[in-house]
Order: sequence, then C-alpha cells, then structure tokens
Amino acid sequence: MLEGFRILAVEQYGAGPFGSMQLADMGAEVIKIENPREGGDVSRGIGPYFLGEGDSHFFQSFNRNKRSITLDLRAPGAQAVWHDLAKTADGVLDNLRGDQPERLGVTYDALKRANPRIVCAHLSAYGRTGSRAAWPGYDYLMQAEAGYLSLTGEPDTPPARFGLSMIDLMAGVYAATTLLGGMLSARQTGVGRDVDVSLFDTAISNLAYLATWFLNEGHVQGREPRGAHPSLTPSQLYRTKDGWIFIMCNKQKFWPALCEKIGRPEWGNDPRFATFPMRLKNRADVTRLLDEALEARTTDEWLAHFAGAVPAAPVHNLQSALSSDFVRGEDRVWRYEHPQRPDFRMVPPAFRLPGDRAPRAAAPVCGADTNDVLRGIGYSEEQIARLRQTGVV
Repeated sequence: MLEGFRILAVEQYGAGPFGSMQLADMGAEVIKIENPREGGDVSRGIGPYFLGEGDSHFFQSFNRNKRSITLDLRAPGAQAVWHDLAKTADGVLDNLRGDQPERLGVTYDALKRANPRIVCAHLSAYGRTGSRAAWPGYDYLMQAEAGYLSLTGEPDTPPARFGLSMIDLMAGVYAATTLLGGMLSARQTGVGRDVDVSLFDTAISNLAYLATWFLNEGHVQGREPRGAHPSLTPSQLYRTKDGWIFIMCNKQKFWPALCEKIGRPEWGNDPRFATFPMRLKNRADVTRLLDEALEARTTDEWLAHFAGAVPAAPVHNLQSALSSDFVRGEDRVWRYEHPQRPDFRMVPPAFRLPGDRAPRAAAPVCGADTNDVLRGIGYSEEQIARLRQTGVV
C-alpha cells in the first residue's frame, strides 16, 4: 500500500521504532539510521531474551520489515551523506530529545535544499520548543504526570501504571499518521514541512472525555471498582462459577438482552435499572445481582451462551490470550523468519490489507543494508570504503 515511499528513521528504543514499523508493515521502505559508534539502536541489547549478539526479542518487536544502515550524523562528512539520502526520501521520522533534531540536521530547514518535498516528523518527550525541550522523558513518567496512575487499579490502592507502554505505542502511531498526512500534502503541493508529536501531548490528548468532564464541569474521575466504566452500567468485571467475565452493555439494547440471556427478563423493565443513569445510581445492586446470576455457570459457558448477543470477554493472562482458539485460528500470530530462529513468531500489525500480503521480514542486523543503500544513491565501492575508514558509516 505504501510501496514507493522511502522513510529515513533516526530512532531507537520504543516509540519512534513502533511508529516507523507501522509504515514498514504497510510496505514503505523504512531505512533505520543507526550510530556505528554506539552499536546501533540501544534496544538491540534489551533482554532478557536474545537471538544473538546485538539482536533481542525486544528489538525485533519494534523493527520488523525495515532496512538498517550505519551512519554517525555527528562525524565529519556525515551530513553530506545524510543530505544525499534525503534527496531520495519522502520523509524522516526521529524520536530524538527535543533539542537534538536541529543539532543533528534532521529538520526540514536543514534538509529542504536537498529535498524541498521532504517531511520531517519529530517524536520527542515534551516537544522541540518550550521549557522542557531538552528534557529526556519516558512513557511511565508521562502516565504519572498526566493522571493515568490515578485512574488505573482498584479504589484505595497505591497509584498503578498501565501494564503496557501505551503512551509510547500511541505516540508512535500518532507520529506515523502525522507523517503520512505531511507526505500526502507534500505530494500535492511539492513543499514539505516539520510535524511534531510528543509523549506528553499524547498522554494529555488521550485523556479525551475525562479531560472534557473536568475542564467543563470540574469532575475529577478516579478509580472505579472492578475496572468499571465511569458512567455506563453494566460495564465491568463480574464473578462467574470459575473466575471472572467482563461484560460491556454500552448500548441500551444490550441490557434487556443480557437479562434475557441470564434468565432474569424482568430486570430489563425494572425501574431501578431501566436507563443508564438509573443503573449507575444503583450500580452496587446491579453488581450484586449479576454476580449471583453469573456464578451459576463458568466463564466459557457464559461466553458460548451469549454468542455475540451480549458483548463479553474472558479475562486472560498473556499465555491464555495468545493461545486462545480465536487467536490461533484466525491468523493473529505470524511467523517472521529469522536466521537464528526460522520459526520466530510475533503478533502482526493491527490492520489488514485485503488482497495484499503484508511483508513479513524479521528486523535487520545493524548496518546490514549500508552498502546496498549507498550504492543505490550513487556511491562507489571506493567511496563506501572511505566512509567506513573514517567512521562515518
């Protein structure tokens, strides 16, 4: 779908690589720029599981379907190579600290003479301007400062973060989306630009309706028992004969459907439970009554009984989530052949491209494509050898 687009990715660790991987998964040529003095992307060394020296499961999870070249942007002579690469590219995606893109020459202003159509997407912690431009920052810090830890977990428990680095992942998707928008505009106008995404802005933006409630009504949302939705009921965990089930009647029609399915049709017309506001007011009663009814069967039995009529899900751990019949039976785990692990498996991208087979290449060895990419932009073997001798690549 994105064949013909070339993206230069000055990135490492999580958020930036996750964003550029979305583009690579859609067929764009993503060329990962790795510093030879530092051994490439720091995530190559993040354990506990490795496929060899400089190659980890963590790295593979963020860098499939990419190419890799080594280039030290600070080395004498490196900027000339960088500009030659920029001439052939549609976009740049970096996840540098906010004060670094200008210093390393990866902004539109630095590259527009080489390529006036190039779009430069910058994914930083706090933005490239303002009092925190030079601050380092990470996902968990954003969750803490943006209020997420006050929303996660059970009431009257210590602050708790998400189990996943959702700010990193969402910021990567935002960066990829914004870069795509910029490149589309550049193809129409012939003029590129800078676009910016930050981890902090991602965290604040994702507060969504909770922020709107506070900004307009002064409502400070906190934790709800059993992971309940703050205003819709039933929409939370309930007990079953052998554990838990999550039910979400987030449309009015699902409440009477649930009541029918559990053999309590009279609850569908009970004035205490007739509307969302009334069920919210009487949430404790709804929880007690549903617990009593649902404890008659196991979670699997209820899921089979609901059969799509009532929105419900089992509560898995990672093992059971990735081993379920639904995941295994519908191509939701893919094999990415790796030289050290021919059967290496990962979860695929979230999107599907009907009629196309998405690329399934493992992440590259550091610098694996340096010679090939440089030859492709006109460098001779002698020039490449000199760049290696001087430490530029």
